[in-house]
Amino acid sequence: MDAVQITRETFEPAQALAAFTNGCDGSDGAIVSFTGLARDLTNDGSSVTALTLETYRSVTLASMQAILDAAQERFAISKSLVIHRAGVIAPNEAIVFVATASAHRRAAFEAADYMMDRLKTEAVFWKSEQGPQGHKWIEPTQGDIVDTERWAV
Repeated sequence: MDAVQITRETFEPAQALAAFTNGCDGSDGAIVSFTGLARDLTNDGSSVTALTLETYRSVTLASMQAILDAAQERFAISKSLVIHRAGVIAPNEAIVFVATASAHRRAAFEAADYMMDRLKTEAVFWKSEQGPQGHKWIEPTQGDIVDTERWAV
């Protein structure tokens, strides 16, 4: 199960993890997952009532697939899955789910970390936050960029 998915519907990360785990076999000794949630505060502490992620579906899926493919080439993982929300997302709803499986834990951890760093900075999404202060487009932070740059070696 190597897949990237975009959904406009809410999803349950626990169900995604259970399905991913059921698809693993006896050679997989480690499964790592990450779930990103929409926060109710901006980085500067302002209130957020919704996060909106827009896509150009085919381009966004291709950018996500390129990240998954690069992780498969770079790390000794046997399976990977990325589910990403699009549309209007309320605080505390899951935005992204990443799962990796490998024979050993290190590769699974590193591959999940690598994919999340690149998803934050390179996946083709247009993001905005809504709150009492209005609508604001958001970009990757300097910290997100630094996190991604560490994989350049």
